[in-house]
Amino acid sequence: MTAPAAPSPSTTLTTWPFGVKTDRTFTAHGILVLRPLPLDAIQHDTKRSTARGYKYLDALTTAFVVILLVSNLIAQKVCLFGPISVGRWSIGPFAVSGAVLLFPITYIFGDVFTEVYGYAASRRAIWLGFFGTSLLYVIGAIVIALPSAPGWQNQEAFATVFGFIPRILAASLIAFWAGEFANSYTMARLKLITDGRKLWTRTIGSTIVGQAVDTVLVITLTFGGIYPVRTLFNIMATGYALKVGYEVIATPLTYLVINWLKRTEHSDAFDRHESFNPFSFAEKRNQDT
Repeated sequence: MTAPAAPSPSTTLTTWPFGVKTDRTFTAHGILVLRPLPLDAIQHDTKRSTARGYKYLDALTTAFVVILLVSNLIAQKVCLFGPISVGRWSIGPFAVSGAVLLFPITYIFGDVFTEVYGYAASRRAIWLGFFGTSLLYVIGAIVIALPSAPGWQNQEAFATVFGFIPRILAASLIAFWAGEFANSYTMARLKLITDGRKLWTRTIGSTIVGQAVDTVLVITLTFGGIYPVRTLFNIMATGYALKVGYEVIATPLTYLVINWLKRTEHSDAFDRHESFNPFSFAEKRNQDT
């Protein structure tokens, strides 16, 4: 009488903690046999997603969006800075939006996202900021349009703070979106060109490009056709110089934050195979750790 055939084992590949891969074989009797795979069979995948469990990425993204929203709320006040005197030289005073106090920090955040976590993390933060700002504008307009309750006497003041002229609204959103993506793209490309050296060339270089795009767009779209070209140029030059100067002064702090995050997060992103399409959300990138 022929003995029944032994059940054929089924084999699956399992990844165990600490990256150890084994070939586990199951039989019909529930016996588990572990056989280590040869080293040449292990494939190391350097593509990672921003979904990886970083400690501070979510907190930094939230701070980025909050700073952006606060900047938009205080942007309507025009402040006077200066004059600034250095010896016999004096420049100013400058009439600038109150947003200049906070908005340039968003570019520092963009540098941090791109340098430490990669372009995909920066793209995610930019879109979150874009939609958050859009929500602020839309809800502000809706609440202003709603009838006031009896006894409410501050409708005019509320409309002044939360009311945004459609042209300014569109200019701000377009300029923010284009400027931030220009900043992050330049940062990522310069890192590849310098092979990760000379961080200051990336932080300053990306700001020079990003703020140029942002400033030209927001001033042109907001005031084009209202003021003569010479006046527009003067407004652009003043705002641009202040924003870039802000970044240069903040460079030592940027160095400290980036270097600390790299050590803490064990992350140093190189976007060698990243899609720089701002509308791509595959979040694939090469990362050296």
